[in-house]
Amino acid sequence: MNKITRAFISVLRQNNSGYSSATLLGRQLSYQSDLSLDKIYPNARLQLYTPPPPPGSGDKFNGYIPMDKLEISYSRSSGPGGQHVNTVNTKVDIRFKLAEAEWIPTKTREKLLQVLANKLNKEGYYFIKSDLTRSQQMNLADALEKLRTVIRAQEVEPVAPSEETLEKLRRRQEKAARQRLQLKRDRSKVKADRRAPSGVDF
Repeated sequence: MNKITRAFISVLRQNNSGYSSATLLGRQLSYQSDLSLDKIYPNARLQLYTPPPPPGSGDKFNGYIPMDKLEISYSRSSGPGGQHVNTVNTKVDIRFKLAEAEWIPTKTREKLLQVLANKLNKEGYYFIKSDLTRSQQMNLADALEKLRTVIRAQEVEPVAPSEETLEKLRRRQEKAARQRLQLKRDRSKVKADRRAPSGVDF
């Protein structure tokens, strides 16, 4: 006779109790550890969910990349890993149509279309790949970070040089010009010394 059967029989024998047999049976057999998640985190949400995109300013890329807008494929990697790379698809290839990427701000997307014009195929797809590690998930994270870096690079506004910087550049250019002219004069003098004296009859 196992423990469940003995517990059921003991519940049925309790005739003087004010609770029903089903209630007592449920209390005795429904054991829950003190280390269960609802006791450790009583106010936490135990269900996994996909968070919504963070609010953006509209004209700046906030780093959020919708995965459903990307075409992701996996293949054999040529990176580190020995024989492991010959058996597992760890290389990650990401592609998407840049002109239709509405999750990129319009101004930034227009700059990307100009800068990356030579890297788009005939259909307008832009490719990002990564085989940095032997882990598929880490390569996916690396490829996404590469994409974020490319996008954010077009949002950096060029800083106008200060007057002090312009003066330093002007002095460097003048110094380089003087050195170049002095080098030409020295070279010309060496060639002149190699010539035979004029008016001397051998």
